[in-house]
Amino acid sequence: MDNNTKKYSVLMSVYYKDKPDWLKYSIDSMLNQTIYPSEIVIVEDGKLTKELEDIILKYEKEYPQLFHIVRREKNSGLGVALSIGIKECKYEYIARMDSDDYSCSERIEKQFEIFERYNLGLVGTNVEEFGHDIKDIKSHVILPEKQEEIYKFSKKRCPFRHPSLLYKKSEVLSAGNYREFYLCEDYDLYVRMLRNGCKCYNIQEPLVYMRIGKDFYKRRGGIKYMKTILKFKNEQLKSGYFSLGDYLKSTIPHIIVCLMPNLLRDYVYRNFLRKRNRRK
Repeated sequence: MDNNTKKYSVLMSVYYKDKPDWLKYSIDSMLNQTIYPSEIVIVEDGKLTKELEDIILKYEKEYPQLFHIVRREKNSGLGVALSIGIKECKYEYIARMDSDDYSCSERIEKQFEIFERYNLGLVGTNVEEFGHDIKDIKSHVILPEKQEEIYKFSKKRCPFRHPSLLYKKSEVLSAGNYREFYLCEDYDLYVRMLRNGCKCYNIQEPLVYMRIGKDFYKRRGGIKYMKTILKFKNEQLKSGYFSLGDYLKSTIPHIIVCLMPNLLRDYVYRNFLRKRNRRK
């Protein structure tokens, strides 16, 4: 399969708090892929600001055959928005992208190379986390590479970074699609895909840059997030995916981190849960 026959959809969700400049930066990075997208599906998760809507309308006008916009009156959250977006995608291969991140130009090409080498349903990549500017690298996220490592890692922590994924639509739908699951929409889907027999791989190269805002680690704490984590991990214990040992080793540290003060949680993430960028 040559590059001209590789058809794929890009799937994004946008909501009113997104920043217009960041959205444009993200979309342009997908338009600059060495394998050009066959369609870009953007789900507007509720009413947007005029600035955001103007940017999307400009792309629609400039690329009328490429952009497919799904406009929704009510904000329902990422899980619901993506579950709708998946069904709107025309192609079997779907590339996820977030509205504030950046993809290297060869990202999709390298992911297709891995798909062709192995019999897979999902390919992710390592990522770089950055601050206000893409040159301001905060940390390196190195993920497990092959199926056995990914499966083992998933018993403790999330084994993929959401905006780095290229996956098959059929694999997502076979596992039950996205569900509404506050800040766990992606992890919840990955576990169900793994349980369903989906073969996965993480390219050991940072092909996506993820923007880390001021509240990134703050949102990974608090009672609401802790309740979500407990619900998710209780489900895995009941399903048999987690053993009791897996459950305890994974859940207790997660609860402790959730209940930490924000500054301490930030320190733990940057120094123990990420490979920190150290300037020479």
